[in-house]
Amino acid sequence: MSGTLNKVMLIGHLGDEVKMHYFEGGGSIGRFPIATNETYTNKSTGERVTNTDWHNIVVRNKAAEICEKYLSKGDKVYVEGRLKNRQWQGEDGNTRYSTEVHVQEFTFLTTKKEGMQNNGGSAPSAQKPASTENRTPSQSPAPLSQDDDDDLPF
Repeated sequence: MSGTLNKVMLIGHLGDEVKMHYFEGGGSIGRFPIATNETYTNKSTGERVTNTDWHNIVVRNKAAEICEKYLSKGDKVYVEGRLKNRQWQGEDGNTRYSTEVHVQEFTFLTTKKEGMQNNGGSAPSAQKPASTENRTPSQSPAPLSQDDDDDLPF
């Protein structure tokens, strides 16, 4: 294989609110951390151990605005994107480095606003299930009636 691949898929919980930055040309960028966990049992002590990794997430333009509107700290989200490394000069003059996930696709798995709606709140749903996304009430499958059963060959 002569090509290369830079692809990251993460499912985790937001560690903070989405921080937005708007540019003069109308573009925007949103940044937030995601925590992923690995849990295992220590064989020597029998104790359950959980390791948490933090990932810096970057979303751009309309996707960033959607994330800002619907996501908040603690929400579970799936993100898919590319790893990018950055370096910059810190205030102390030292060179700093960070690795970020630049998001290409995302799916909200659970949101606090969605939970409020299920409990009688009025927040809009962040995502609809794929099977009903483009279906109107008139397109819903009709239940079988007694007459439909008569046409069966067995």
